[in-house]
Amino acid sequence: MSINSSFLKELEKEIASTKKIIARIPNDKWGWKPHEKSMSVGDLAKHITELTIWTVNITEKDKLDFHQDYVPLKATTTEDLLELLDEFYEQSRKAVEKFDEKKWEEDWSLTAGEHLIAKMPKIAANRFIVNNHIYHHRGQLSVYLRLLDIPIPGMYGPSADESIKSI
Repeated sequence: MSINSSFLKELEKEIASTKKIIARIPNDKWGWKPHEKSMSVGDLAKHITELTIWTVNITEKDKLDFHQDYVPLKATTTEDLLELLDEFYEQSRKAVEKFDEKKWEEDWSLTAGEHLIAKMPKIAANRFIVNNHIYHHRGQLSVYLRLLDIPIPGMYGPSADESIKSI
């Protein structure tokens, strides 16, 4: 299986899992935080959603500069995020489908102006900065929802809130 095909299979499954957990967020809980230093539910959900489009940047450009290229999502509802996840999935899918696999080994950089945050091959950037980052924050979001007593959807099988019969 090619790198692109493998990534696209993973992207499809993980976007579906991300949509399941994002869909559980009540709009009236967007401002809730488990701690004063924590992101709010809404900000965390927006961050998870916006990370899904970074694959397009990685495949089409050699860097992302927070000072020039980054625009925070303007979403204000869970429904906005679900629509964006569909849009970002399609854009990422198309970008990967047309991407020359030989270029996965080319370097990609994440910067803040002149400050270098990370530089690594595009394949590593996509795994580490995009995918693993999404999974990490999705785990955080599941804890937020648990603290709010909102049932957690299963990501890789049933959750404690689901039974195998209900899936």
